[in-house]
Amino acid sequence: MSTVLIIFYFLSAITLSTAFLTIYSRNPIHSAIYLVVCFFTIAGHYLLFNAQFLAVVHVIVYAGAIMVLFLFTIMLMNLNNEDEVHKPRITRFGAITVFVLLSSALVLIFMYTKPFVGEYPTTGEDFHSIKKLGTVLLDDKDGFMVPFEFASVLLLVAMIGAVLLSKKEKTGK
Repeated sequence: MSTVLIIFYFLSAITLSTAFLTIYSRNPIHSAIYLVVCFFTIAGHYLLFNAQFLAVVHVIVYAGAIMVLFLFTIMLMNLNNEDEVHKPRITRFGAITVFVLLSSALVLIFMYTKPFVGEYPTTGEDFHSIKKLGTVLLDDKDGFMVPFEFASVLLLVAMIGAVLLSKKEKTGK
């Protein structure tokens, strides 16, 4: 076995186990930490695919910004063990069963599929450079600039909404 394959299996095992622990953990802070580890292992998969830019962006956006938003939401909701409704055992058993079945199906698919052997068709263009990615995303003729700006406005409105929802109301005396 090559070292890349060993690293892939190791990262896959950590990704699946932390994804399961994210769902199964009772403590929301522990779930968020497991999700951060899962995000980092997915970035490791990007590195195995030789997509360094995607790996760095994945860590910055998901493990950084999105997890900070998740943690703020958890803190604002003030989830306590006393207030939390515990799920019945049948629901937890169902979640474990679905996880095991899906994991088994994925392992069987990876074991019995044949890898592509041969040459990929190439156009001669460099799609790994940041300059090319920026040109594709923000060029005027392709029309991705407007959805990009809409996404930023949507995130700004969501942030303002979260601040307004977390604001405490003054009690009149």
